[in-house]
Amino acid sequence: MNKSMLTGILVGAALATAGGAIAGYTAFADRTPTEADVLDVVEITQTQRTPREVCNDVAVTRQKPVQDQNRILGTIAGAVVGGALGNQVGGGNGKKIATVTGAAAGGYAGNRIQENMQNNSTYTTTERRCETVYDSHDEVVGYNVKYRIGDETGTVRMDHKPGATIPLKDGELVLSSN
Repeated sequence: MNKSMLTGILVGAALATAGGAIAGYTAFADRTPTEADVLDVVEITQTQRTPREVCNDVAVTRQKPVQDQNRILGTIAGAVVGGALGNQVGGGNGKKIATVTGAAAGGYAGNRIQENMQNNSTYTTTERRCETVYDSHDEVVGYNVKYRIGDETGTVRMDHKPGATIPLKDGELVLSSN
């Protein structure tokens, strides 16, 4: 055997050994995945209602306080005027009857006139009126994430939006954002 043939055999044996070692390492290497592929992400939203108070100034019409509840002044004034007018009619007993009738009718009319005046006696003031209204808006509260590990798919709810992959530790999803 010559020297170049011996060198060739040794180099060939070394390459074959190295190739076998690499092939063996690859065949027996741990093929446990280190991350899951994210297939789909859907936001989970919740409607939030925020209360706030809205106030407006409103014109309010009120009736003035009545001092003569029984309308005595109007009744008396109407009776005096009605009696005076009735006294102008007729003579003798007819004059007396006309005076009494005029006083009664005038008293009634004076009572009604005072009632209408009291009902129409109003004043306007401004009042502040407030009410609670609610503003609504949608808020993202989480994410439904569809993922794949090898040939298996699954779904998980996460509190943050994941990237293209989710890390795995000991074959379990690592869901924390830290």
